[in-house]
Amino acid sequence: MAKPRKPKNEEPKPDNSGAMVRHQKLCLSIDMDKRRIYGYTELEIAIPDSGNVGLHADNLEIESISVDGEPAEFDFFPHYQPVEIENRWCSVSTASSAADAAGATYISALERELIPNLLIMCYKHVNSVDEQQGQPHSENGVQSSGEPKQNVKLVRVDYWVEKAETGIHFADNVLHTDNQLRRARCWFPCMDDSSQRCCYDMEFTVAHNLVAVSTGSLLYQVLSKHDPPRKTYVYRLNVPVAARWISLAVAPFEILPDRHSGLLSHMCLPANLPKLRNTVGFFHSAFSHYEDYLSASFPFGSYKQVFIAPEMAISSLSLGASMSIFSSQVLFDEKVIDQTIDTRIKLAYALARQWFGVYITPEEPNDEWLLEGLAGFLTDSFIKRFLGNNEARYRRYKANCAVCKADDSGATALSSSASSTDLYGTQCIGLYGKIRSWKSVAILQMLEKQMGPESFRKILQIIVFRAQDTTRFLRTLSTKEFRHFSNKVGNLERPFLKEFFPRWVGSCGCPVLRTGLSYNKRKNIVELAVLRGCTATPESNAALVLNGNHDSESREGDIGWPGMMSIRVHELDGMYDHPILPMAGDSWQLLEIQCHSKLAARRFQKPKKGSKPDGSDDNGDVVPTLDMRSSTESPLLWLRADPEMEYLAEIHFNQPVQMWINQLEKDKDVVAQAQAIATLEALPQLSFSVVNSLNNFLSDSKAFWRVRIEAAFALANTASEILSYRIQSYAVLSLPGQTTSMIFPEYFVLEAIPHAIAMVRAADKKSPREAVEFVLQLLKYNDNNGNPYSDVFWLAALIQSVGELEFGQQNILFLSSLLKRIDRLLQFDRLMPSYNGILTISCIRTLTQIALKLSGFIPDRVFELVKPFRDFKTMWQVRIEASRALLDLEFHCKGIDAALLLFMKYLEEEPSLRGQVKLGVHVMRLCQINAGSASDGVIRSPTLVALLRLLESRIAFNNVFLRHHLFCILQLLAGRPPTLYGVPRDQLLRMGHAETCSEQKNIFAALVSRNNPPEPPVDTPNLSHDGLTVPEASKEADTVSNSHERRMPVVKIRVKQSAASSRAEEADNLEKSQGGHNETDRGATSSISVDAPPRNFTEAVSISNQNLEEVNSCHDRGSRMTASIGSAKLASDADELGKELQCTADSFKVSALPQPEDRSSPSIIQDNNVDSGAQKFASLQTLSVARHDLDGGSLATVDPHLHGKEKEKKKDKEKKRKREDQKGHRDDPKYLERKRLKKEKKLKEKEMAKLLSGEAKSSSVDLQSKKEEPGINLATVQSKPNEPVGSNAVVTRVDARAEASEGSSAPKFRIKIKNRTLNK
Repeated sequence: MAKPRKPKNEEPKPDNSGAMVRHQKLCLSIDMDKRRIYGYTELEIAIPDSGNVGLHADNLEIESISVDGEPAEFDFFPHYQPVEIENRWCSVSTASSAADAAGATYISALERELIPNLLIMCYKHVNSVDEQQGQPHSENGVQSSGEPKQNVKLVRVDYWVEKAETGIHFADNVLHTDNQLRRARCWFPCMDDSSQRCCYDMEFTVAHNLVAVSTGSLLYQVLSKHDPPRKTYVYRLNVPVAARWISLAVAPFEILPDRHSGLLSHMCLPANLPKLRNTVGFFHSAFSHYEDYLSASFPFGSYKQVFIAPEMAISSLSLGASMSIFSSQVLFDEKVIDQTIDTRIKLAYALARQWFGVYITPEEPNDEWLLEGLAGFLTDSFIKRFLGNNEARYRRYKANCAVCKADDSGATALSSSASSTDLYGTQCIGLYGKIRSWKSVAILQMLEKQMGPESFRKILQIIVFRAQDTTRFLRTLSTKEFRHFSNKVGNLERPFLKEFFPRWVGSCGCPVLRTGLSYNKRKNIVELAVLRGCTATPESNAALVLNGNHDSESREGDIGWPGMMSIRVHELDGMYDHPILPMAGDSWQLLEIQCHSKLAARRFQKPKKGSKPDGSDDNGDVVPTLDMRSSTESPLLWLRADPEMEYLAEIHFNQPVQMWINQLEKDKDVVAQAQAIATLEALPQLSFSVVNSLNNFLSDSKAFWRVRIEAAFALANTASEILSYRIQSYAVLSLPGQTTSMIFPEYFVLEAIPHAIAMVRAADKKSPREAVEFVLQLLKYNDNNGNPYSDVFWLAALIQSVGELEFGQQNILFLSSLLKRIDRLLQFDRLMPSYNGILTISCIRTLTQIALKLSGFIPDRVFELVKPFRDFKTMWQVRIEASRALLDLEFHCKGIDAALLLFMKYLEEEPSLRGQVKLGVHVMRLCQINAGSASDGVIRSPTLVALLRLLESRIAFNNVFLRHHLFCILQLLAGRPPTLYGVPRDQLLRMGHAETCSEQKNIFAALVSRNNPPEPPVDTPNLSHDGLTVPEASKEADTVSNSHERRMPVVKIRVKQSAASSRAEEADNLEKSQGGHNETDRGATSSISVDAPPRNFTEAVSISNQNLEEVNSCHDRGSRMTASIGSAKLASDADELGKELQCTADSFKVSALPQPEDRSSPSIIQDNNVDSGAQKFASLQTLSVARHDLDGGSLATVDPHLHGKEKEKKKDKEKKRKREDQKGHRDDPKYLERKRLKKEKKLKEKEMAKLLSGEAKSSSVDLQSKKEEPGINLATVQSKPNEPVGSNAVVTRVDARAEASEGSSAPKFRIKIKNRTLNK
């Protein structure tokens, strides 16, 4: 695992040219009236030998830069530059082409942001001022300062922020920052990289009536003597953190110190102080619980929770070191019940992230899953202790179910470079981010089950103790280290871990187990049949292997996971666990479980001679006979697979209905009850016993309230009018006068009853008249007098239940009464706003649902009714819900194209960043609905172009989450998954600021070249071969001293006539190389396409200053050639540099014309499918076959005699082998069987060749007829170096082999490049 991590550890070097920040000071003065920030920052930086430093800075006005007090030269390149090019998207005509362009634009923007854009020339001095002072600050945890001389300089940047659009925001006398991805640079210059960590000193000067809250500990406050007095807050952060964790909030905050701990402070605006006092009363319990569980004190000197208005925050949570900024939407007073659980979990999770994620950071991007999983695991421990074990298990069960449904592609592989490092941090945004987080927690819980809770807790304590050790510089954690702890501390065996981590962490997919049982009465055993499967397709994991995930590559190809699953059998005599179900093995398996109970005591059922009907048998025809036999003729009550949730698996367990009823009634585990309810609900027809069991469970007050709600919805989905009366009979408690004395779980169940009744359907698929009347009566007679708690959530549930009703001829008369009640509540909520406007939101949502169901005459009226709520004076939540409703109406009435146009209009009008994100998420859902519908809406080309322009606009740059959602929308419109994973890198047009990006790369790479000498694998000499062209090496190669040994490539070209058996594979490769996402018509011009595994952006940056040469296009009409690089790996000095290029030429006259001068011409960019990895390879050496000189003559010489000799040798060898085989194997049955199979194989090959030849004729690739056989010649060429400095000649051998083929096939070129050491 060390080899794949090597290039990742070197990522910060090219980005920051080897510089390291030791300490940073930030002094800012904030003017709220002018909305302006001005000040300076001082960075103590270990300067590299080149004397140049690269910083990140955006949206900043740089006034001056000085180094050690002396002015310094600098260059500044803004990352965002508006592009105004007419007809730029003229090639975009379909959703597929728009998705390709979106991928190119998005990746180009993400790559630009990785490049430092503030380049400072720090000229070297002979005597460094701070050579020794840099060592105490070396605890930033990136590199060890073992070097004897460190050129540490003090860099001061004076700047101001004129327009705070992203990273930092002004709103209503409030200033706050957000921790969007790579946006810390937008309010102070820094090295905005997770690998750059240092300590901070901060000073913020604000008006005297404002409070400045920032990361670290508050040292003191200084009040100035100016006429309007100003106050300066001085903070210090002694723990090295990355720049993204520096946060700031300035407002007239009310400060609420915690009563139990002096380290805790809670702050909010004055209007929310009562809510804040009620909300954070529990928080000291979570704080002390984490310290007790980890046996360590809080790593930062203090912890501050800041609550701002929801329209100001870009998300509900913004993390910073030692502080968290929340939306005040999570605050609640003592009258609100429903918000309590969600708010406590959110606050507890933010505190857990301070331990794992901010204080302890991932060593590499591939290790982010581990820190996120540990924070989620710590949050689950809080839920289990303070909210109950049932709440924790139920939440984990639902999260596991969601992961199993969504974990079907490589995007959910946790520790894979293709799904983490190569996605530039976007893997944590959106739905896939949630799935990855839930999967991380589930995997850690699996490890806890394997090693035991105490051992797992000890591992976490060791991790925190090691991080708090002052002698250690690193506060990082890697997957490899955690795997080591699991072995040493958790006592898990190495073979198990060697299989566990690659399968669960490095791969995608969850196991799917389908089981069925049969009881053998004679042997008294249970026969269990198991069918194994996986939620992900084999192609998904194969793609991970191709993308360089070595963990997946080491895993065997069979279906299976490590470990043994338990089967819990509940018998008459008790409960027994049998760990007999292996997670790995054959697809089908039959297991036997011995029963402990016997049926000897139940012989009283024997006298059943003759049919004597009894009243107890009246319902016997309803229940299947198998169920009755299973309860009378076997000692089994019910069975469960994986009862303790030891594995993240999708389990389909088939057992008789009576066993499911027993499990629901007698098992006390909430997961078992939820599984039973889900299975019984899915039955095609419910029997009386099933309905009775669900009804009894709903009425059981001792059962967990969330599972009781599921039972209510299961009863509602039975499509029976009678069942609505059963639910209504239980809901009598909700009538007036009964709500004051109920307990909280009972309240939650009653709140779900109206929704369940509204889902009941009669035979005509409409709501029964009684259900509509019941909901109307609850709305009409609701009275909350005397209730100390608010009924706003109860009313919201009643209103939303109206939207679930289906109106027909029998109940349409009640619609006017229901609409009057909704209008009355709307007017009431306008005069006295409810908590977070939830009542108005429910009314808007319900009116939209009714309008969509009665689309004939209501939508226009609802549109006019909802439109006024989009006024910017209304509450933020109400405005966003009104926009969603109008988008829904537009989509269902006019189609997806009109909805997208309205969405873009609303985006431009929406001032809040969080509102823009919510609109983007909603339109993503509409696109998914449109993709799943039978009639896909037509999307016009101007709409697609408008979305692409929005993707690269300033709005998208300011809002990272919105930009990602816009990219996902364009992918969904093309029928692709909403993720950056799998977006092809070989055909990226780089339609963004390509020239600016390349300019930044070249300038900064020049700085890198002066600092870091080129590595031996990258160092390629300048060679010119006959028949093989290697481009001129970069200027870096000239700087290498003559004492270094360099390896010169020896190229061997072997030409084979492939057999018909491999023709199908070649055809597939041909389709893949010529097709793909960007399917463009290449016309008559043939081209060479190079398909290679994608490479990191940092690798491309390191060679971006080289003189790249594109692969030559073949303009011979009869030729069409594709080249694919397979398993290209750069070796070290001692290893062999091996690269194989397989070239399949469909014509036999291959020629390459000279390379065009314009490298960025469309013919090269579009015709040659060159990905980033191939570009890196092509920058080192350009391969061309049989190159023509200017006179038109070929430089390659042909020797026909060599070809004839090799052919004769091959025939002699084949004859000799046949004679030896016929001597001793004529009568051997094994030999005869092999001979028969060989004949069958040849017949199949002939048939396949015929099929493939037919397909080839119909395709655009011109193939010659089967009768023609190409003449394959051998060319022996010697290379001539351009530099005549004592270097040996490199011999290029071209070996040709002609094999007898039964079908026409193209010659195959295998090019092997070997290193030869040359002394200069």
